[in-house]
Amino acid sequence: MEDIKALLKRFGNIFVQIYGQAEMNSLISTLSKEDHVLDEKDKKYKLLKSAGKINIGVDVKIVNDKGEEVRVGEVGEIVAKNESLMLGYWNDPELTKEVVKDGWIYTGDLGYIDEEGYLYIVDRKKDVIKSGGLAVYSKEVEDVILKHPAVKEVAVIGVPDEIWGEAVKAIVVLKDNVKVSEEEIIEFCKEYLSSYKKPKSVEFVEALPKNPAGKILKRELREKYWKGMGRRI
Repeated sequence: MEDIKALLKRFGNIFVQIYGQAEMNSLISTLSKEDHVLDEKDKKYKLLKSAGKINIGVDVKIVNDKGEEVRVGEVGEIVAKNESLMLGYWNDPELTKEVVKDGWIYTGDLGYIDEEGYLYIVDRKKDVIKSGGLAVYSKEVEDVILKHPAVKEVAVIGVPDEIWGEAVKAIVVLKDNVKVSEEEIIEFCKEYLSSYKKPKSVEFVEALPKNPAGKILKRELREKYWKGMGRRI
């Protein structure tokens, strides 16, 4: 949200945001130019966190771990279907079976749909941290840390913890020529997050691993902590 706010301030209201899956060969939702509002007093301001309205020709529902549709506003996995749904992954029937169920694509994204029909993406399902029996959405923590003026990039992951099962860990890249301590980052988070959501530890690095598209590879970050353990990295 901070990135899009900065872009709107610089270039004006010229943006359209889209959300989709290659497996569907189409877009799932669109946040229109008219829905990009910077005035915090405007009721549309909250929509900057949204992925927009569901596109024509696409069906979307939010389901729980049993595949049951949840109530409006409740978080679950985003599943979608349309007429151009893929048949499957090449030479990978197991992955196909995991992703395509009864004609629906299970996106692996967690989100919810509000009363006005806007779709919100909360986190990747595999990135959710289970700490003390409570779900911590890594994206929510990352969005807070990115508000800190010294932070350039951040990835939040769950690491093994003997008491809580998983502990929240932030891996941070700082902007050039600035310094900030682990304690300062954690203290900063207290202003915006519940106690169980704030990082228990912060690690500073020069760069985060990314794929060719620029997406942070959290799997690589988690691997050194979870290798040989029960968690699916």
